[in-house]
Amino acid sequence: MKDILETIILNLVDNKEEVFINSKEDEKTITLEVKVAKSDMGKVIGKQGRVAKAIRTVMKSLAAKDHKRIAVEFIED
Repeated sequence: MKDILETIILNLVDNKEEVFINSKEDEKTITLEVKVAKSDMGKVIGKQGRVAKAIRTVMKSLAAKDHKRIAVEFIED
């Protein structure tokens, strides 16, 4: 899951070396924390959060196949 999210994020940002994704996994929940450069945060979130919502939707559909819940959090520094 983390690699799929990383592929999506890397295709959106300009500063690819500043992308960090941290994965925390519980019994039924996966939490993915995404950190990008400040200049790229707007590209990842999108207007009114539409890009972020689309990313979360894709990741939730992938997690549903494994009968898990997933949370994607975008962290600002």
